[in-house]
Amino acid sequence: MRYRQVLVAVFMSALCGAGFARAQQPESATPGQTQPPEVKEFQGYEDQWSNAVVKNDQYTMEFLLSPLYVDISSTGDVTTRNQQIAQLFQKGDGPVSLQQRVVSVRLFGDTAVVSGTYIVKWRTNGSVREERGIFTHVYNRARNHWACVNAQRTAVVDLMPSKQKTSQKKSDASEPFHIPLLYQGAQPSQSASGQNSSTQPPN
Repeated sequence: MRYRQVLVAVFMSALCGAGFARAQQPESATPGQTQPPEVKEFQGYEDQWSNAVVKNDQYTMEFLLSPLYVDISSTGDVTTRNQQIAQLFQKGDGPVSLQQRVVSVRLFGDTAVVSGTYIVKWRTNGSVREERGIFTHVYNRARNHWACVNAQRTAVVDLMPSKQKTSQKKSDASEPFHIPLLYQGAQPSQSASGQNSSTQPPN
């Protein structure tokens, strides 16, 4: 009898573990398929965010960003929500356009980890430059309202010496989500000058 109780307990534990694992699986946007509800919902938030940045919409930014919000830019600058909103009113250089595409959403109760790609165009010294990369936004739900508490961006830079900056791959949520992790460096057979040229990232 005790042996049967132990087996039942083990079986129930396995079922609970499998259910928890399924709950942690990310909802991802797949080409040619309908977006999962979570991806569609947070894509709406990201679209509002993009429009607010370009249109200097203070109220929408205050609605989307938590008072505890911390932003880490692709250059490593750390800013708060108040600093982000203050930047909306700075004259001169600023974003011309911003596109954010949600690729995956992972839900952990009242916390959502949203990952995706972005394309931002900046006006700098009278000219427009473009930056493409990946982002991670962490949202917290309180009183049935999602607000972003943390954001981090990483500019995608191609270190392959055979490719120029003009041939960088377009960031598009409909494509597979790829994050370059490490650059292995030049092969031992290459010359010292070839190694130097291959390991320096483009400016």
